[in-house]
Amino acid sequence: MERAHKDSSPITRVKCVVDSCEYWDNGNQCLASAIEIQPPQASDTQDTDCATFKPK
Repeated sequence: MERAHKDSSPITRVKCVVDSCEYWDNGNQCLASAIEIQPPQASDTQDTDCATFKPK
């Protein structure tokens, strides 16, 4: 099951520079309907992963 779908308007408080993602839009905006960051026990930035990422 897909975690998110591509929306027509960006998540305005989220900046995304991963231009290889299906949900990325000009201006480093995210067009995903929702985002999921994992894992629950992350202790710093390097431990996190964007589970919403979908390659173009």
